[in-house]
Amino acid sequence: MKSFLLIAAAIGAFSIASFGQVRPVEKAPTQPAAKPAAPSSVAVKYEGGMYGFGKKMEGTLKFDDVNSRLVFYGEDQKELFGIPYEAFTVIYPQSKAVTSTTGNVVKWIPLPGAGLADFIKEKRRYLIVQFNDPDIDAKGTVNFKIDNKETLDAVLIALADKAGLQQRGDAYYKPRAAKTDS
Repeated sequence: MKSFLLIAAAIGAFSIASFGQVRPVEKAPTQPAAKPAAPSSVAVKYEGGMYGFGKKMEGTLKFDDVNSRLVFYGEDQKELFGIPYEAFTVIYPQSKAVTSTTGNVVKWIPLPGAGLADFIKEKRRYLIVQFNDPDIDAKGTVNFKIDNKETLDAVLIALADKAGLQQRGDAYYKPRAAKTDS
């Protein structure tokens, strides 16, 4: 019996020791990941943040590469405002999980188990744009709700490329110019 326990302990020790061995570093893929192609216009819901435009409204975001700006058009396809690419300071995605309207209604029905409807959640995705407005010398933050995660990612990457922003995590920012002492 002692020899059986000794053999089992030896096998256990060797198996534990094999997990502690150094593993070779995996090689990174040689080709960079393909960037998703951004559509020329994206259906969005403006959530607020631009001076003079306080109402939430449906509309379209379009890239105006000729004038180097991002333009928001209302439902009637009239241009409401534009933000120059050079004014962007930070852009980033944000998502929130919120209880849907259906979940809020169902959870108040006086039935056993209806309170579990709080788990009926939907994901809301936003494009957040922080900028320095050159027209009125003020800073602002504009929020656009985008339904699709892939579209949000494509728009974010395209905006970062067009505005010359650097990536930090999920966000893109404009680095400050180096200060020089005179």
